[in-house]
Amino acid sequence: MATSTPVRHAWRALIGLVAITAVLFGINALGVYVFKASSWTPELALDLQGGTQIILEAQTADGADPSQEQMNQAVTIIRQRVDASGVGEADVTTEGGKNIVVQIPGEADDETRQRIEASAQLQLRPVLFAGAPANTFVGEDGAETPYPTPDPSLQATPTASPTNASDPAWITPALQAEFQAYDCASDANDPASEPTDEPLITCDTEGSVKYILGPVELDGSSISDATFGLQQNNGVWAVNLSFDGEGTETFGQISQRLYGAQSPLDQFAFVLDGYVLSAPAMQGVILDGKPSITGNFTQESAKVLADQLKYGALPLSFAVVSSDTISATLGSQQLAIGLIAGLIGLALVALYSLIVYRALGFVIIASLVVMGVLTYITICILAWRMGFRLSLAGVAGLIVSIGFTADSFIIYFERIRDELRDGKSITGAVEDGWGRAKRTIYISKSINILAAVVLYILADATVKGFAFTLGLTTVIDVLIFILFTHPVMQLLARTKFFGSGHPLSGMDPAALGAVYRGRAQFRAPVTTGPATQAARRNARSRGEAERRQTIAERKQAELAASDGAKTTTAVKEKPGTPGKEGND
Repeated sequence: MATSTPVRHAWRALIGLVAITAVLFGINALGVYVFKASSWTPELALDLQGGTQIILEAQTADGADPSQEQMNQAVTIIRQRVDASGVGEADVTTEGGKNIVVQIPGEADDETRQRIEASAQLQLRPVLFAGAPANTFVGEDGAETPYPTPDPSLQATPTASPTNASDPAWITPALQAEFQAYDCASDANDPASEPTDEPLITCDTEGSVKYILGPVELDGSSISDATFGLQQNNGVWAVNLSFDGEGTETFGQISQRLYGAQSPLDQFAFVLDGYVLSAPAMQGVILDGKPSITGNFTQESAKVLADQLKYGALPLSFAVVSSDTISATLGSQQLAIGLIAGLIGLALVALYSLIVYRALGFVIIASLVVMGVLTYITICILAWRMGFRLSLAGVAGLIVSIGFTADSFIIYFERIRDELRDGKSITGAVEDGWGRAKRTIYISKSINILAAVVLYILADATVKGFAFTLGLTTVIDVLIFILFTHPVMQLLARTKFFGSGHPLSGMDPAALGAVYRGRAQFRAPVTTGPATQAARRNARSRGEAERRQTIAERKQAELAASDGAKTTTAVKEKPGTPGKEGND
């Protein structure tokens, strides 16, 4: 006889889950043994592992104390640098009005230190060439092939001496080959350290455009102010710059040279930390030192660019006051306490499941184990690929997720029991219970994910770990529910132990008792056991259902019982009439 469709579906789902698990373990194995960048244990955050603390002192060109706005912008730039280095759960704060404290989990490598300690320097360079960020080409066989590493024998020196910074003579065969092979997404890129008197290959901050830029013609110190606002003539958002005296003269000469040139030689790039913030085209000769940058700006994006140009133009330099190794603020003791709390939570859920659902409790326990394995390996991969580090807040998110996961099983199993009380078979109850439960669970999990996303976006950095792990475990919970819990129930329902409704299976229709219908009405299930035993079970279940009534329903039941009693009395009195009998 051919295998039924639910059974085939169940086996396909379980095989799919095994395949997903194998792929995740394979990815992490590549990181551990091939790339030597991953680990079989999650990376811990600053509060659990300790790390490196670097204190920077901000210094201005005139020796005055930096403003709070300048310090806030410097914190933003440094945080972006730390994030770009792949370090997660870092803490960047201001201290004492002119110090910036950077705390990084683990040992900071030299590259990360250089990113942190470098000043935020703004450069203005002419655009020599612009193109797509791709570093591959389509070969004769139709397959994409990466551009080869530039041949060292290619000419690297311009044949003719360039006459100005925007002269195309800067582009040599070697520079062109390097541009083709340049990968905007590579972590090895460090355009901020390139010489200022030579061309620069870089990308915009989004990695969507790749540039060859000429030597630096102006730096941020020439910008005296940068504001944003709506232009009066067309009502679009613009960023308005003001240059100092020397900058005004230099920019006027540049505008005369670029205006009317062929694109992209008419563009001028504003470069912060080696990446292009904006590369507007010159649309006129500007001699007053007050150019405006227009484009597809919103109010927010115009403000961000104005702040970057204004505060990148300080430029703030930083002196390293101290660089120390710090101990964990919570340490291994608090981590152990968190893990013990998680184990206690798991034990209580397992105990509750076995008491209430009997053998079905083992399905819950197995689902939690599978979920724990997938969550663990996923966190290991995220630590490698995204720099995610597990903080105490993240551990709390994992513990809370145990309760959320148990909710899914309770909803599912109670739906199955409702179907059994209606007199359906075990297999039918599993399928119909799944159809009724999954909608409720999907809605519940969607709300959990939405709450996690909002919390991650709006909350403080110390709470982001909680929101992230909560959202991650919610997604994995849904995956386990679809690919493990329900398929296992489909298979168990066809076994003799569960399919026959064994008293210890948790799916015995006779043991489930009456089902509450609402409006003080009950319906007894179909029973197959001895009458007296079933009656006792039904009485217990009926009493439990009566306790769940609302006050209004309880009063209605009492009135109905009272009316029934009166009707019975009237019926009994009907054959005779009250009073004395007469004597003939």
